[in-house]
This record gives sequence, structure tokens and C-alpha cells, in this order.
Amino acid sequence: MPEPSADLGSVPPDAILSLAKVCKSYGEREALKEVSLAIRPGEFVALLGPNGAGKSTMFQLLTGLFNADTGTIRVCGHDIRRSPVAALASIGVVFQQTTLDMDLSVEANLVFHCRLHGIGGRESSRRIAAALERLGLAPRAHEPVRALSGGNRRKVELARAQLHQPAVLLMDEPTVGLDPASRRQLLDEVLALRSGGAAVLWATHLVEEAEEADRVVVLHAGKVLADGPPEALRRAVGRATLAEAFLGMTGGRERAAAEPPPAPT
Repeated sequence: MPEPSADLGSVPPDAILSLAKVCKSYGEREALKEVSLAIRPGEFVALLGPNGAGKSTMFQLLTGLFNADTGTIRVCGHDIRRSPVAALASIGVVFQQTTLDMDLSVEANLVFHCRLHGIGGRESSRRIAAALERLGLAPRAHEPVRALSGGNRRKVELARAQLHQPAVLLMDEPTVGLDPASRRQLLDEVLALRSGGAAVLWATHLVEEAEEADRVVVLHAGKVLADGPPEALRRAVGRATLAEAFLGMTGGRERAAAEPPPAPT
């Protein structure tokens, strides 16, 4: 069976985020094995992989939590190891686990983020008001985050990630625990960012979330198995659906999740 292939040895000159032959190990366990990836402005790239594929490790490296053992990561031309402040200033992140202060109001959480990025006064107020209005959260601005639903908390995190106008938005399994309607709404909000030129890397183990991506990068056991548009991946492995192609590429060892487990009540 033919497998999709891509030339990952060189970085496109217009790449806004790139990983070149990145390796990361924890003791004897190799979490990432010479991973290469490049994303251009305005691209929505789905990082699709089963649990344990290395997605979380990649995000830890991209957000500066750990350094790669070997290889290079660049954001807007800045090497994240040599110029971490400049590189990380160009990134917005929505983590898998919430990082909001649950006892502060929605607005207070956003004001704090603006101050961390040196945005104050009228500009801070303008950006926060615009973000809350766009996401339908303006009426909830003065409520504590604890009072919001899971879907609305994710919206607050998305608003926060965009306040400093990053060139790259990282979404780490952002729909975990959300109901289907909230998942769809969050995905639509992020897909719309393409028109503004933001590059998006959306990590997921849910095949349906990768269907609308410009490109799908299949990560399995720390290796990139495929990188290309969803339709190209389906054709390359001779399968009718992306879910079937995903199963074929990963050897059927993992179930392609078309639906997540029910959201906690």
C-alpha cells in the first residue's frame, strides 16, 4: 500500500513556524523522532495522532516548556532556543487544561494577559471589548470564569490567546470535554482566523476535526507518517475516508475517534 510522502528536509522560505528534524527523549523513551513540519501564514494545519503519539511533547517544545534534544524550531524566523522571548511573543496558546483564574472575572483574566504583554490603557480595553463582542461574551465580561460553561471558558481562552495579535495560534486538544455544539463553534471560530493571516496548529485525536484543515499531519509513535491535504492523504492510501486512511497509516493499532466520549455533566 502506498503511503503519503512529503519533502520535509527543507523549510519553505515563507514558513512562519517550522520544526526541522526535532528529537526529544525522556530517558530511554523517544517521544519525537526527527520531526519536521512547516506552516505558512493563513494555514490551518491539523496535527492528528492517537493518544501517546507525541502531540503534547511537540506543544511543550513549541511553547518553550522544554528544549528539543536536537533539531531546530523557529517562529517568525526566531530560533526558540536562542531567542525564546522573541519567538514566544509571536505565539498564542490554548492549552488542553484550562489556565484561567476561575475566581477572577472574564475581563480581569484578559486584562492580566494584556499587562503581561505590555498592552495597557485604552488599547487593552479596545482589544478586550472587541474580542468579547466577536465571541458573544460581552454580556459575561464581569462574571467570574467559574460561572461559565466549558464551551464559554474555551472561548475566553481563545480570546486571551489572540489579544497580543500572535502570528501563530497553537490549539492543544482544545475540544476535550466539550459537547458537540461547543466543539463545532470553537472549530468554526478558529477556522475563521485564516482570513486574517494567522497560522493555526490544531492538535487532535478526533479525525472529524481534521477534515476541514488545509493540511493534516499524521503523527504516530513520535514520527510524522504523512503531511498533506485531507483528500491527498485519502487518495495516497486508497481509502474512502480520512478516518480509514488514518487507521491504515497507523497500522490499525489505534481506533480513529469519530466522536469523543460524552462531556462530563
